[in-house]
This record gives sequence, structure tokens and C-alpha cells, in this order.
Amino acid sequence: MEVVVCKDYDEVSAEAAAMMADLVRTKPDAVLGFATGSSPVGLYKALIRLHKEEALDFSKVTTFNLDEYSDLGSDHPQSYRTFMNDNLFDHVNVPRENTHVPSGTTDDWPAQCAAYEQQIADAGGIDLQVLGIGSDGHIAFNEPGSSLGSRTRLVYLTRQTIADNSRFFEKEEDVPRTAISMGVGSILEARQCLVVVNGANKAPALAAAVEGPVTCMITASALQLHPDTILFCDEAAAAQLTMREYYDWIQQQKQADKTT
Repeated sequence: MEVVVCKDYDEVSAEAAAMMADLVRTKPDAVLGFATGSSPVGLYKALIRLHKEEALDFSKVTTFNLDEYSDLGSDHPQSYRTFMNDNLFDHVNVPRENTHVPSGTTDDWPAQCAAYEQQIADAGGIDLQVLGIGSDGHIAFNEPGSSLGSRTRLVYLTRQTIADNSRFFEKEEDVPRTAISMGVGSILEARQCLVVVNGANKAPALAAAVEGPVTCMITASALQLHPDTILFCDEAAAAQLTMREYYDWIQQQKQADKTT
């Protein structure tokens, strides 16, 4: 896992957006995996700016989101479909029919989850998957204890996740207790993973994911097994990394290589 420590959240977002833009320019019909939550919002704002100011073209792109709350319709203000529309899709030229967010309403969860996996396969797999890391080290809604080979499925949210996400609802009781989520195994099949992490509250989870053992209790640690993952974090999130000097040295060498 390549770790890039940026000075602040704005730089994290700009660097991540530049990486995604390079892919879209190189492969206009790229399949992009998106995440929700506060961490990628700056990335999405940067992509919107690149679209409006530098004509970054999303017209042939296909997208798949990681997860969705159960029992929330797509038009619910706290649904992840609404989040993506508000924070990205409504502001770039990606065709709406090319955007995929799991449905949170179904009478047959296994069939719904299998169909989502099939849609990804039919699209040729995900070229680049955006990820954040939860405060307990989870990716998507793969809570501690999730199988590292798990597939898209209905998951039960932990008390910590419910408490963390309650800031988006009027009260904690309104947060759904279950969600549909890509599994860890599904995520690891993406050809490249792009992780954005910011804030001091994420420092313990980030250190555990990058430098700790690979464990189902920190599902983000499974990214250590992925052949092509890059993680952008700010100074606050990087505070507990013991190998910080080494990560910085690698970036200095890469920058030097570019200038020679």
C-alpha cells in the first residue's frame, strides 16, 4: 500500500482527484467505484471543478457505489443515492443510467446482492475504487468481524457506526440498523484502490489498517493484500504512523525521478 501524507484535506482531495482524472482521460469508459461519507466530499468537489473548468468528460464513465442503507428509498434525503446525486452526479455529465447505487428496498436481499455483483462483472469490473476508512477501521459497511472474502450482502451495523452516522440524521434512532454493502472480497477485485482519510479521529484506524496485522477486526487492513492501493491522508490522520519517515522518503524519491 502506497501512503501519501498531504499537508491538509484540500491537498488530499486535489491529489486524489488528479489521480482519478488521469484515469478518465486515459480510459474514457472507465468503471469507477465510489464511496459516501465525509471523507470523499472534497474529492467530489475537485472532480466537479475539473469537469467545469478543464472539461473532464464523464460521458462514457460507469459508476458503482459501495453501499446503501436498507429500507431507505432512493429519494430519501439520507440515502446514498441522494448523497451521490447532490455531491457529484448532478454536477458532471455522467449519464444517470450509468450510475449504480445498491437499492435499499427489496423483498429478496440475496437476489438483490447477487444481481449487483453481476452488474459489476458485466461492466468488466471496477477500474478504480474510492474508499474511506471508518473510525473502527471498516471499509464500506464491512464491520469488524466481516469475512475478508465476503461478497455484496446485507450487513448489521455496529453501535459505533450507528453513533458515527447519527450526525447525518435528526436523532440516532433514525439511523438504519442494516445496510447492503459490497464485501471485502468484492472490493479487492477492483484493479486499483484509492483511499482518502482525514482527521485526527481516523489516526488509530489508519495506523492499524496500514501497519497492523491483516485482520477481520480491521477490514481496511485487507487492502495490504491488494496489489495496487494508494492512500492519501492529511497530517492529522497520519499522526500515529510509525513508518512516516519512510513513506515521506518514498514520495521524495518518486518526485526526484519525475524531474530527472
